[in-house]
Amino acid sequence: MEESVRPEPTPPRPTAEADDDSAPAPVPDGLDDPRALAILSTEHWGLLTARSLVYNEAFSRGSMFLTFVSASLVALGFVSAGSADSPSLALVAIPILLLDLFVGMTTLGRLVGAGAEEIRALQGMARLRHAYLEMAPGIEPYLSTPWHDDVRSVLGAYGPTAESPRRAESALHGLTTMPALVSVINCAVAGALVATVAATAGLSPLVALAAGVVAAVLLAVAFMRLSLIYFANQGPRMEVRFPAGASGPPRAGTTGAGAGPAAGRVPPDAQPGRRNT
Repeated sequence: MEESVRPEPTPPRPTAEADDDSAPAPVPDGLDDPRALAILSTEHWGLLTARSLVYNEAFSRGSMFLTFVSASLVALGFVSAGSADSPSLALVAIPILLLDLFVGMTTLGRLVGAGAEEIRALQGMARLRHAYLEMAPGIEPYLSTPWHDDVRSVLGAYGPTAESPRRAESALHGLTTMPALVSVINCAVAGALVATVAATAGLSPLVALAAGVVAAVLLAVAFMRLSLIYFANQGPRMEVRFPAGASGPPRAGTTGAGAGPAAGRVPPDAQPGRRNT
């Protein structure tokens, strides 16, 4: 008697519950990602390093310029000791003063650029502190530096400032900076150069001195005007993502998984005064 062949049973089809259990877990996004803190910390250290390099370069360039000017004055002193009334003194002084002025102008330009780079680094660190506050709102009382990235908040990293500082206070503070020091020396070198050229052209010493003073004053006024224009344009060029007036610092109970704009973040379409670079 032949054996009957039984068909093999078909495996059961997976149910909807099995599909749900085998689906991959959703990947955390934004600050909820466990890798966010490490990434932000790396970015913070990078900005700190960049700011330190800019700070050291600014003072190194300023020191090099002062050393160069001092060496030039010593050289002119040695030349004038043997030929004070000789026409050759002017032929030596004019090229040296021109070189001093060129080095001074390039140094000033680099110092201004270094200041802009430092402000960008400070703005980046303010944004990172804002992210830290979204992660851990309880650390807010322990932060002494700003966590908003608007211009006034970023400049607050240098110390507290008045809401409406007087122009005299701003001018006096500006004179204490390295760019202002280099600018004053450049004005003195330019005045000495103009006076030397005027004396070489045959003008009287009094007229040559007056011409040098006028040239120095005009250059100082030009420097002041250009600095005001430059710093006035820095605000519109800065992209503000977390302005101080749009939202307060994040509070406990408003952050964590599923937190939205109420957690201290301001969506791009709801940020008043935001400017794109």
